[in-house]
Amino acid sequence: MIVVLKPHITRDSAVFQELMAFLSQKPGITLRVHEEVGAIMTLTEVYLIGDTSALDKHEIETLPGVERVVRIEEEYRILGRHHDDKRPTGFAYNGVQFAQDTLHVFAGLCAVDTPQHVEEMMKALAAHGQVCTRMGAYKPRTNPYSFQGHGASCLPWVFDLAGKYGIRVIAMEITHDSHLDEIREALEKTGSPTGVMLQIGTRNTQNFELLKIVGRQHQFPVLLKRGFGITLEESLNAAEYIASEGNRNVIFGLRGMKTNMGDPHRNFVDFAHVPVVKRLTRMPVCIDPSHSVGSRDRGPDGILDIQQVTAQAVVAGANMVLVDFHPHPQKALVDGPQALLLSELRYFLDDIAIARDAYIRRAAVAADFLKHHAS
Repeated sequence: MIVVLKPHITRDSAVFQELMAFLSQKPGITLRVHEEVGAIMTLTEVYLIGDTSALDKHEIETLPGVERVVRIEEEYRILGRHHDDKRPTGFAYNGVQFAQDTLHVFAGLCAVDTPQHVEEMMKALAAHGQVCTRMGAYKPRTNPYSFQGHGASCLPWVFDLAGKYGIRVIAMEITHDSHLDEIREALEKTGSPTGVMLQIGTRNTQNFELLKIVGRQHQFPVLLKRGFGITLEESLNAAEYIASEGNRNVIFGLRGMKTNMGDPHRNFVDFAHVPVVKRLTRMPVCIDPSHSVGSRDRGPDGILDIQQVTAQAVVAGANMVLVDFHPHPQKALVDGPQALLLSELRYFLDDIAIARDAYIRRAAVAADFLKHHAS
């Protein structure tokens, strides 16, 4: 059960202390307080953990300072969208809003290689009004002899270039808790010219200790990719691991399932789960068309497969697109064959805009229908 307090009720208020004293007397119930810090106000929520079936929801709702009470019936206690929970979703980070009704494109290098390539990428993004990118400094690879990324050595100049071109958020995968410290240190030394969204890759979706570590820090939001060999439920529980440690600024990423049933694509595209994740949870949903498709193949209509699956996901309501671009794909150190060209950036963004407009129009039609045919 979640007790949502009125906006003006804070931890140091007398009303809050009285409420906590009342709730702490409930047998078998443990209390956990969470504060959602916004630009204008801080919202406080109290989680009642234990057997809450005997608690009187109406009684708690009538207590001073209580805005509403949400009875949890789903497995995902913190991130779940429960049946009587209509709260707005999302969070703001470094001036960028992420929610289930926003859309951001994170185009960039799967693996950082040279300062020249990074600058070309960021300059192109800025020219097209983009404030987000992906830049891989740490690259877990199947082959131990493959390029593993430049690591901490590239972070200072990547962050400096991001600041130069107005890039607000960089999605960057980490594979170890030491990477978190390295990112913090590099941001501090460069004066924090940009922000970082920590990415947990598909191989680490069930690295529970790493999930707990990124959950305990509140500095960076987290993009969690679905595990490529596990069920959707298991991956959503992985996201809940992060949230249960305190960090609820989590985005769920769909990146394709590892199976030959998706041939000739690299992975079986699972973007039909975009609306499913949005229905089951309050997390924004990201899609990764590059690692789902894994090639630059195009159909007889001239449209790249990567564009087709991106449009399908955006029409279904996706909130973030993580896509590989490279100024010179033939020189890329990782996944060059699937990277889009800088000359295709405007075309790609325009295509997404068409799909997004279709989603907005479909949602409006659905809302109108439900308004006049609600049972």
